[in-house]
Amino acid sequence: MKKFWSEFKTFISKGSVMDMAVGIIIGGGFTAIVNSLVNDVVMPLLSVLTGGYDFTKLSVTIGSGENAAALNYGLFISAVINFLLIALVIFCLIKSINKMKDKIRKNEEADPTTKICPYCKSEIDIEATRCPHCTSELK
Repeated sequence: MKKFWSEFKTFISKGSVMDMAVGIIIGGGFTAIVNSLVNDVVMPLLSVLTGGYDFTKLSVTIGSGENAAALNYGLFISAVINFLLIALVIFCLIKSINKMKDKIRKNEEADPTTKICPYCKSEIDIEATRCPHCTSELK
């Protein structure tokens, strides 16, 4: 049991868990922003385009009476639009991060400026024709 708690303590203190926690907190805030965008901007614009039709009020009542079940498929449409917008933003964000990483990686993989002398194993300039350390001629 001590080993289990020790492993758990190691897992919880790793940086990746903290990064994940920060991501979840930021994701919650981002979700609120996207919900507002969909409910306060996209759905009213969609309503104007469809002649004043309010999608969020769409529902089907199953049964009769005061406590009849209602299927609120308009809210489902709103949730799908929320999901698609969040997915689009995350896709664009990941794509830009990957593009930035590729640029950094290309800069790191620049052509070498030095080489190793085959005789004395010293590091010398890539264009050298003679080793400055052992004075051997290089091919």
